[in-house]
Amino acid sequence: MNILGFYKDHIKQKLSPSQLVTLQILLYLISVHKTVQISKLSNYFPLPIKLESKGKHIQRFLTIKELSLPLFWFPLVRIMVKKLFDFPSELVLILDRTQWQDTNILMISLAWKKRALPIHWKILTHKGASNLTEQKAVIRPVLRLLKGQKIILTADREFHSIFLCHWLKKYQKKDVYFVLRQKKSTMIKRGKKYCKLSELKVNVGEAKLLLNQKITKILKVGTYNLLIYKKQKYRQKSVVEKWYILTNLSSTGKVKKIYSQRMGIEAMFQDYKTGGYNLESAKANETRLNNLILLIAISYTISSFEGQKIKNKGVQEYISRTNERGRKERRHSNFFVGLSGMYWAINDNFIWELVENLMRLNPHKFLYYCRGIKAMKTVVN
Repeated sequence: MNILGFYKDHIKQKLSPSQLVTLQILLYLISVHKTVQISKLSNYFPLPIKLESKGKHIQRFLTIKELSLPLFWFPLVRIMVKKLFDFPSELVLILDRTQWQDTNILMISLAWKKRALPIHWKILTHKGASNLTEQKAVIRPVLRLLKGQKIILTADREFHSIFLCHWLKKYQKKDVYFVLRQKKSTMIKRGKKYCKLSELKVNVGEAKLLLNQKITKILKVGTYNLLIYKKQKYRQKSVVEKWYILTNLSSTGKVKKIYSQRMGIEAMFQDYKTGGYNLESAKANETRLNNLILLIAISYTISSFEGQKIKNKGVQEYISRTNERGRKERRHSNFFVGLSGMYWAINDNFIWELVENLMRLNPHKFLYYCRGIKAMKTVVN
């Protein structure tokens, strides 16, 4: 199994031979050990040198300029989109934010198979919600990157700003649409008066699409379509929450379908953290953290694709199990199946071939490697 997956040709062009091997080893380690914590990766890194030297080797790699998102990652995104979709296609993008302790990340991702695949992200320098400037900084490069595709951006109530809708509406001529959930306190003009969205009536299971509505009392922001939807009972539990969704689409069913895909990024964030790579345990400065997220993005997309291939081949029962009688499709995601399949199929010989290759690429460190191998044999014996 090639751990670089369908990205291998591009990655080989961007990195030196030594950097390429280091990347392969790190991708293997974070997939098998489910961590991006540098101290743990140093312990697992099998190069026969001192532990402190292994840590410095990883830290240096995580600061190389070749890992720039626009130069390194964006071409990989184009490859990913081309592999998944025809051109032109309708792409659903999800904007969301995740935070733990002092780390705050704003991310935009691509909806796919009830999950989301990372596209672009920004590490915020503050806690709490992002502002319009930061949101534009994440969205604008993606619109350029995916130019020519029909794009529909969706987000939850944190991104309810009428100014974000107003800015996105300017891109409608370029086939850019939005489906943004609003807070119930948002004002809407009904006749000559304004009222809160929460005052609009809708029955359980009913969806109303109000066209060309004046939202908020702010001048010069135009009119928008507003979907009001009260969900039916979910898993036998009563749902009282309503959706208030601002959009420039005009199909009730389409707006509901697009917004329901937003949960894919929540599942992806769970995979990034406790459900997969334990990103929240990473202690690194902004540059290294950004590149650790990049490593996760590469591993995550490759694992998701491998998982889909395993399911298509009908051998997923070797990786995951069916929990309900009569269930044909495994309940585990493509990511889980692909990640599990990766470290099930790759044996120790694979990682040692990479280590031997890395040692050959650094002949000036031959004596250090010899000492390290001697120390390893001492530990084993």
